[in-house]
Amino acid sequence: MLSGKYVRDVLEGRKRATVRVGRYAVKSRDVFLHSGGRVVAKLRIERVYHKRFSELDDEDARLDGHPNARSLRKELRRIYGHLRPDTPVTVIVFRVERRLEVNEGSRWMGLDPVDVARIGLRYWEELGLGGDDRRIVEEVVRRGSLRAVSKALYGTIEKRRRIRRALRRVLERLLEKGLLERPQRG
Repeated sequence: MLSGKYVRDVLEGRKRATVRVGRYAVKSRDVFLHSGGRVVAKLRIERVYHKRFSELDDEDARLDGHPNARSLRKELRRIYGHLRPDTPVTVIVFRVERRLEVNEGSRWMGLDPVDVARIGLRYWEELGLGGDDRRIVEEVVRRGSLRAVSKALYGTIEKRRRIRRALRRVLERLLEKGLLERPQRG
């Protein structure tokens, strides 16, 4: 989740990193940027490193969209309050893999089916779908392939339509709940 104040900078490439107070490990290299209650982009984590607050330099600042380290430290103090020089920070460097400007004409609204599943799991409680759909969606995220899920759940790849139907229900609910936005028609 990122403040709406920074989303445009990320999408336009001016902000290519985020600095978080504390030591964090990144579990997945592919993450979704959420802002204003919506998914706006798919990001690819390129690098994660740790420093002390006092060690943040001008390069870290430029990656985070600031002109220099002084400006970055000032902003971090504004967000987090008082920070000591030895406070650990994590710098997460990323690139925008795909902006999620939903394409209404495509089957998956411009998304990959695995991405639909990941976003669906993130908002599962809000979607109000059944347990069978959840099992399918979890398998799609875990296996990354509709064929592999069909074979694992049903013993054959010929049952992929069941998986596609479950993913379409997830996509429809994401759109209904406003968690993905339909494109504006001109």
